[in-house]
Amino acid sequence: MRTLSTVLLAAALLAGCASAPTPGTLVPADRFGQVVVPGKTTRAELVAAFGQTRTVVFDSGMEAWLYSTATPAGAAEQVVLLDRAGIVRKVRTRPPYPGDQPRR
Repeated sequence: MRTLSTVLLAAALLAGCASAPTPGTLVPADRFGQVVVPGKTTRAELVAAFGQTRTVVFDSGMEAWLYSTATPAGAAEQVVLLDRAGIVRKVRTRPPYPGDQPRR
């Protein structure tokens, strides 16, 4: 019984290590460009338009939100930087890497 528990625990740990990181929430590229305006768009507007996504909160109070937009070449990453007041300050786009598969 103890050996079985050990094997199951090891398998669960290895499965967690083998999984790929989860991309940000997939949103339509044209809608993303319409909604996200640096200096204007708020945290609440992002949630209302696209829902929650992967978020990193820094000690400074700034937040980075990750979205994905589908392109014919693959998924582009959209990184949105919000200030402490919850206003979008910057948006950076990482185009698809060669070999990325388009997301549908």
